[in-house]
Order: sequence, then structure tokens, then C-alpha cells
Amino acid sequence: MNELPAVILEQDARFPTGMWTGFFLQYWWPGRHTTDLDLTCGGGQLSGRGSDAVGGYTMQGSYDVATGKCEWIKHYIGRHSVVYRGINNGNGMWGVWEIRQLGGLYTDRGGFHLWPKGQDVSAESDDAEQALLQVMRKEFGSKAFRAARALLVLAGIGGGVALLWNYLLGY
Repeated sequence: MNELPAVILEQDARFPTGMWTGFFLQYWWPGRHTTDLDLTCGGGQLSGRGSDAVGGYTMQGSYDVATGKCEWIKHYIGRHSVVYRGINNGNGMWGVWEIRQLGGLYTDRGGFHLWPKGQDVSAESDDAEQALLQVMRKEFGSKAFRAARALLVLAGIGGGVALLWNYLLGY
């Protein structure tokens, strides 16, 4: 009979097993988007289940108690995946998420902050949000730049569709 190995739960107070809450930020979708998850941390590995405005998800990843660095992949059930990278400085985990789209031609990024439920991180959360928004504004640029980039992406898609159409029709 195969038995699963027992998970030794993390003793470092920055990575407790249990219910966590938080938010993610997306430049194109303003505001904090709340997420709640049940997280298990042990032996440098983390896993969990949760839900947010996008849907239900699972997550698998790792963390390092020496540096506080953490990373994981969030898999929305029946949908896309999101890569998360961040750090836990004792006030929860915060950092940047990333989704690659259109075969890697376009990458969407945003920020996040997660913390154990019941922990008061309101000041730190506000600071994290402002820092993340500042980075996102710098990365995504002005409205004119974003509009030009969107047009280029759409033109590229249109060109690809036209080439495929011509190929299928034998031109």
C-alpha cells in the first residue's frame, strides 16, 4: 500500500499554513481584486486552493525562508495559468504576477499582496499597492503608448489571420 508522505508544516512565522487573503492588481482592470485561499507551507514548498473574481484556482510553488523569496503558478480551473514571484518580508507575500498571451507575443503583468487572515497589514498593504501601481504605470506607460501598442498587437493578429486565410484558400 502506497502512503503519501506526511507534510511537515513550516515553523517560520512568515509562512503559516491556513487561510490567507489579499488582492491582485491589474492595470487594465482598476482596483483591488480580492482573493481568498487555503495555503499549506512546508519544507520550502507551498500549495493551495482559492478563488477570486476570475474563478477557482489551485497553486503550487516554493519559498525560501533564508531570503523570503517565493514563487508559484496559479492554475485557474479549466482556464489559464499565472506565474507569481515575490517576497515575504513578515507582512505577507507581495510582488508581481505575469501571464504570457498570444504565444508569448504579449505579456500582461500586475501586482499582488497576500497575508494570513487575521493579520493586520493595512498600512503595509496600502504601501505595497502604491509601490506596485507606480511600477505598473512606469511599465505600461501613457495612454497613447498603450493605445499604440494595442493597435500593433491587433494589426499583428489581423496580418496573421490574413496570411492563414490566404494559405487556406491556396493563394
